[in-house]
Amino acid sequence: MENIEVVIEKYNENWVKRYHDEKQIILKAVGAFLVGIQHIGSTSIKGLGAKPIIDIMAGVHDLANYKSLVEPLNSIDYEYVSKENFPDRKFFRKGPWGKGTVHLHVCEHKSLEWEEKILFRDYLRNHPNKRDEYFNLKNALAQKYKLNRSAYTEAKTEFIRNIISLAKKII
Repeated sequence: MENIEVVIEKYNENWVKRYHDEKQIILKAVGAFLVGIQHIGSTSIKGLGAKPIIDIMAGVHDLANYKSLVEPLNSIDYEYVSKENFPDRKFFRKGPWGKGTVHLHVCEHKSLEWEEKILFRDYLRNHPNKRDEYFNLKNALAQKYKLNRSAYTEAKTEFIRNIISLAKKII
């Protein structure tokens, strides 16, 4: 992921429409395999600037069966990308390397992976001060790691873990 420019755009109302459109395409291709589907990541949080990549989480009963998704997702332009550092989810990208338009994260429905992504999203949706703090952090890190997306992503980890911890205290 080196040398991929990190660009944070202002919040765009169209991101929600793009999610809904893409959700329908995904459901048509692999809906029979899915237990749930959610818009996650920064584009799912009203008012939060983000890289203009729609993150979608799809829940399945058993992640071990993910290979049955590869061909039907490939037919709708999703490429499976092996990410061994994420054993609890499978990753599919739509769009060319470094310029993806949609990232599809497949994990077991109601797993820790699923729950934490929802907790993070919902906490920032309900706490505008933390949403704005995250936006400021993202902008600062985008400047610091302008051509190193993996370092940018890693540098956000502590903030994300802290938000999930806060969210767990109020559920």
